[in-house]
Amino acid sequence: MPHPPLKAVTLTHVRYRKGDRLGLFLAWVSLVPVFISLGGFISHFIFRRELQGMFFALGLLISQFINEIIKKSVQQARPETCALLEMCDSHGWPSSHSQYMFFFTVYFTLLSYKKIVLLTGKYRWIASFISWVLAVLTMYSRVYLGYHTVAQVFAGAALGTILGAVWFWVVNSVLLCYFPIIEESAFGRWFYVKDTSHIQNVLEFEYEQARAARKDMGCKCD
Repeated sequence: MPHPPLKAVTLTHVRYRKGDRLGLFLAWVSLVPVFISLGGFISHFIFRRELQGMFFALGLLISQFINEIIKKSVQQARPETCALLEMCDSHGWPSSHSQYMFFFTVYFTLLSYKKIVLLTGKYRWIASFISWVLAVLTMYSRVYLGYHTVAQVFAGAALGTILGAVWFWVVNSVLLCYFPIIEESAFGRWFYVKDTSHIQNVLEFEYEQARAARKDMGCKCD
């Protein structure tokens, strides 16, 4: 009885031409969505537990779900160069990497504009600029490495931009009024979920609260 064909777990399975330094750099760049998801949002939930961050992550998941639906509906093939990468068992339009990065970048930029981030002053805009650079490099990397056509990455970028802006409006104009309810719910109290988007400078606020708590303890070194 013949064995069924094997399929690899492709979470970090990115190929480039041996000896191509630019290809190696872009291969790492194309993994930025993985780093953001596993490193950024999981760490955020463990250490911050902010509702803004949770709904940010939820929006990215919804965006990727929409991407999969469109891919299965359109069923546009990846470019011929993809055959050399042994990664052509999925459809290519729109690019999920481009969609993810542009959703993230647009949402993060809007958070920075509304001052709903930990960073303050010019650092907010430096971080936003870096995210835009990474979004463009990710889009370019998918074409350079042969995984997508130009049209596929631009489609992903456009869809990610639209969904990121729409989801930001939904969260901060429709769902924001429910944040106090979530904070006071059993889930919120069990996991210490909070919303600090109403605090202008969260780092300064937490710093002052920590100092005040230390003074109340009256702890002194001998």
